[in-house]
Amino acid sequence: TPANPLVTPPHIKPEWYFLFAYAILRSIPNKLGGVLALAASVLILFLIPFLHKSKQRTMTFRPLSQILFWLLTANLLILTWVGSQPVEHPFIIIGQIASLSYFSILLILFPTIEILENKMLY
Repeated sequence: TPANPLVTPPHIKPEWYFLFAYAILRSIPNKLGGVLALAASVLILFLIPFLHKSKQRTMTFRPLSQILFWLLTANLLILTWVGSQPVEHPFIIIGQIASLSYFSILLILFPTIEILENKMLY
């Protein structure tokens, strides 16, 4: 049987350091939407220094930011694990929830917590 160019063979997997982005790609059913989410998941890492609004540079005295940092770390580990799993029922839902939380942590929660901590500290 000829190979289908629209379907990736199951033995093809990206390197471990791109598995989180691969999980985000697979979590969106639309092909174009998945590619855009994959690109956004990598490009958002370049925006992190510009999203930093805190007046205090260190996270030593900012417990809310510390909690959010560890939530993001756990979320990236979950996305990496889901990216290495086959495309089956529980992993699809877990990937969609983890993808949504990845973007919401970086784009909504981190800036909000930093503004809140600025008001509490200064």
